[in-house]
Parts: sequence; structure tokens; C-alpha cells
Amino acid sequence: MDILFLLIPLSVVLVFIIGGVFWLALRSGQFDDLESPGLNVVLDDDKPAQFMADAKAGLDDKEGGRHSE
Repeated sequence: MDILFLLIPLSVVLVFIIGGVFWLALRSGQFDDLESPGLNVVLDDDKPAQFMADAKAGLDDKEGGRHSE
């Protein structure tokens, strides 16, 4: 019976901590876009990372955009 004097306040504190973390996640925009992360997995990008970085920078193979390693 004495353990209830510890477990009940501890569970109430835990509920407030979980509620606070959830509230911070809502305020930071964690749940604004629920569909894009699932679509990013399906839309696989097969190009290498360096090629993508060069493409974003506007470089092509003729201008020395690809780096040889």
C-alpha cells in the first residue's frame, strides 16, 4: 500500500512531462506535413550525392563539375 504513495505522484509527473514534450513538438511544427516523409521513401533517387550537389550548383561535366577521386 505504501508503494502507491510513490507511484501515483510519479505517474502524474510523468504524464506532465510527456504532455510538455508533445506540446513542444506541436509548437515546433513536427506534425505539419505528414505525407511528404512517406513519399520520400517511395521516390528513390538513384543519382550519386556528388552529381546531385553539382547539379544543384549548376555545373555540368564539361565545366569540370564532376570531381574525380
